[in-house]
Amino acid sequence: MALVALLSNPRSSGNLSQLPRVRSFCANEKDIFHYEVEEVGQIAQAMRTIARVRPKVIVLNGGDGTVQAALTELHQGGHFCGSPPPVAVLPNGKTNLIAQDLGANGDPITALERVLELARTDMAPHIVERELIALSDGKGGERPVLGMFLGGAGLADTMLYCRHKIYPLGLPNWLAHGLTLVLSLAGVLTGRDARFLPPVSRELTVSVTRSGVKQGRFSLLMVTTLQRLLFNGSLVPAGMPGGSMQMLLIDRSFPALMRAFAAGMSGRLGRRALAGVHLERSDEIRIEGARSSVILDGETFEADTGRPIVLRPTAPVPFLRLAA
Repeated sequence: MALVALLSNPRSSGNLSQLPRVRSFCANEKDIFHYEVEEVGQIAQAMRTIARVRPKVIVLNGGDGTVQAALTELHQGGHFCGSPPPVAVLPNGKTNLIAQDLGANGDPITALERVLELARTDMAPHIVERELIALSDGKGGERPVLGMFLGGAGLADTMLYCRHKIYPLGLPNWLAHGLTLVLSLAGVLTGRDARFLPPVSRELTVSVTRSGVKQGRFSLLMVTTLQRLLFNGSLVPAGMPGGSMQMLLIDRSFPALMRAFAAGMSGRLGRRALAGVHLERSDEIRIEGARSSVILDGETFEADTGRPIVLRPTAPVPFLRLAA
């Protein structure tokens, strides 16, 4: 039996430089069982093996896509008798949204030392529960994919543009993200489609339970169950009625984007209505549009006319929060 099981993806961007340090650290710690995968298809076998060592906590060391695939297998693969152990996430990858939500920032070795410290004591005060987003076609024929952050509409187009056009330039992450943001805002401001700009977002229909249908072109669609995201706060105020999934939808309009940005920076987002800015909490969201991409924790899915993507929350699952 191991106190900590660490699942690493050597191909995630952060691990290209950090994995040798992680391997060296684990080699000197008898309480860590370290398993490496080369591709997402190996995660099922990894979870079967990890279940045999009965860890007290599972640590995920990879980008958001690795975390998404591991969470899906952990909670739907049936490898653990009863409830799976809590999950901790090391800071890694290009966005680290899930790690940041769970208080893991900075150096991954420091975070791993903190996990060991907690695992050797009573972890109960540090266990937090989060719902996951279950993405499916709504028909129940296939196993849903689980994650915690979804981007759609113009946001998904911009993320894909950054992935395929900007990252290959080899720029530092902060510069790649900044350049993508500037070009994205230029596209919204001009309203034109140009080869050097992210594509103009497609028509989209977003149906929210108890709230109705919103249709049009949107510069940003976010759905999340993370508690810390936008400016270190909740995306949607906790007092807003509805379900556990938070949604922010912004019309394709430069003034609407600026109103949302200013409200977020001042901590007033959601306190009053803003033209072109839609905030919701829901237990079911349907996204439909002709070849419209959404990205769930790094993995891309496509909705189409008559073939919507359906989002529902899962029951709460345990995570290990590293912050004091």
